[in-house]
Amino acid sequence: MDIKIKKRFLRLWEKYFNGTELPIVFYYTNEPTGVQIVKPSQGHRCMMADLIKVRSGESIFFGSDSFGCFGGKRYLGFGQEVMPNFEYFLSYGIPDKLEGERYKKTPELVKEIMKKAPKFDAPGRFIVFKRWDMLERTDEPEVVIFFARPDVLSGLFTLANYDAGELNAVFSPFSAGCGSIVQYPYLEKESDYPKAVIGMFDVSARPFIPENILSFSAPMNKFSVMIENMEESFLITESWDKIQKRIKKKAGE
Repeated sequence: MDIKIKKRFLRLWEKYFNGTELPIVFYYTNEPTGVQIVKPSQGHRCMMADLIKVRSGESIFFGSDSFGCFGGKRYLGFGQEVMPNFEYFLSYGIPDKLEGERYKKTPELVKEIMKKAPKFDAPGRFIVFKRWDMLERTDEPEVVIFFARPDVLSGLFTLANYDAGELNAVFSPFSAGCGSIVQYPYLEKESDYPKAVIGMFDVSARPFIPENILSFSAPMNKFSVMIENMEESFLITESWDKIQKRIKKKAGE
């Protein structure tokens, strides 16, 4: 990690976003150091519960055995297995056997979206999560993840679109919460024109996220450009100053 970039973003975040909650990052590695492993789960557990610690400043890493959810393991690239009867689980279930989440109308629709859903294999044995201010020179963040209120989200969204020549420089796919902050933005880093992702609409993951918070994730190659653009963008205008005052007021509540 270029420490100059780290420090520059911290300074600009304080200047234009009133030092609201810092983003977290992740990267894959075969040799995690200085971080705590997430121990294997004894039952179902959403990884979003563990990211609460990261948002508070604790650095953690997951291995293939750390997950208490088929989705978490799959969307972070540690396997392609899905739970039995997944198409019924995501739709209306099986009477007296499996309760459905009813996120899709029919099992056939689930099968259709599964065909279209991207897949990838983790490039390392572990995935490390750290808060931005915890980054060290030896870290190589691949995706930056914000958990933000609407006013902050609007700033990030607009900044991501600042140098884009298309209407969808930010998109929001139907996805599990972990897929929206890991899988989709991670795959964007290989694009000619990397996009950012707004997420955390997953009803099952929402209990681990405050009611007024959504996620904004961007691959590091896009986020680095966003940082470069901050001091010449709308952030220096009176229009943003009005929003910034409201952000400051909310942060003080």
